Amino acid sequence: MINRLFIPIAFICTAALLYSQGAFADEKADREKLQKVKQAIAELKSELEATKSNRDKLLQTLEQAEKSVGELSKKATKLKSELNERKQTLNELRDERSQLNTRKRSQQAQVGQHINAAYRLGQQSSLRLLLNQQDPTVVSRNIKYYDYMIRARSDRIGEFTQTIERINLIEPEIAFQTEKLAQNHRQLDAQYQQLTQAQKKRKATLSQLNSSIASGDHQLKTMVQDRSRLEELLNQVTAWLDDIKVPESGQFSSFKGKLPWPTKGSVIKHFGASRVTNKVAWQGMLIRSAEGSPVSAVHYGRIVFSDYLRGHGLLIIIDHGNGYMSLYAHNQALYKELGEWVNVGETIASVGNSGGQQQSALYFELRYKGQPTNPKNWFKPA
Repeated sequence: MINRLFIPIAFICTAALLYSQGAFADEKADREKLQKVKQAIAELKSELEATKSNRDKLLQTLEQAEKSVGELSKKATKLKSELNERKQTLNELRDERSQLNTRKRSQQAQVGQHINAAYRLGQQSSLRLLLNQQDPTVVSRNIKYYDYMIRARSDRIGEFTQTIERINLIEPEIAFQTEKLAQNHRQLDAQYQQLTQAQKKRKATLSQLNSSIASGDHQLKTMVQDRSRLEELLNQVTAWLDDIKVPESGQFSSFKGKLPWPTKGSVIKHFGASRVTNKVAWQGMLIRSAEGSPVSAVHYGRIVFSDYLRGHGLLIIIDHGNGYMSLYAHNQALYKELGEWVNVGETIASVGNSGGQQQSALYFELRYKGQPTNPKNWFKPA
């Protein structure tokens, strides 16, 4: 009987072990592949964005300024979050201290009453109580009362001691948290000052750039170059990552008309609308939103690009499998790295105006097998 049970269990364990080893090997291979892709993307970007003219130098300066704004914004957001958590911790500690002081006063009164009672009882010990009573019932009741008083007094004193100990611990913790809070405030102020300087630099560079591409023909040429750069990048990334499959999380196609919007705001440019002298059409939609608003993934997938791309600013691209990709451009800051998995609704970036935009807005694009498709048909009704 034991042998009959042991064989299938051993088989299952061996299979599980082999599977886990296989899965680990696959994961390791994927990591190595992603590292190579990351390096290849950096080389491709360098090639696509090579400095050839004064305008390219200005674009390079703009990229550095916008990346700096993005990093500083990310640090400021993180510090603000830590600041809020610390404030909450400090408030909780102060509330606890207030409650402990109230309890301490109440316990002090109770201990005082017990000390008075102990003093009175001390004048007649349990032995005297026993000897002074004639009625055995009264004697028994008095001794029980005497024992109860001693136990109650001991309990009250123990609780009072614990309260005092906790107060003694909490006071240094409050002082520590207060100092940390002040430190966080100073760091946040410094980050905002740096951020302001980076934004000024960006604005000055952008002004020079705009004056250099004032004509419609120049704008059109710039836009075609930007689009060509994106197409080249997408084609290469798709080819490099083709053998790293996205795990199934429901067929993307079955979510048509059910996807959540990537950010809150109003659509100011629709798919297919004309841009620049009616010679180029929008391949996605532009959603106006407040700077710093969260940008979230519309579906489960893996980040296949998370970096700056000329003309698109801080850009993030998610592969959803089965040929579907979503693209989020002109962000202020990026919160995910190449190769990371994201769930639907997870924050991946914040809305900004990187890529030389005048206003803060998210550019969203959806692609199937490399071709842009109208994203509006995929979203839930607003």
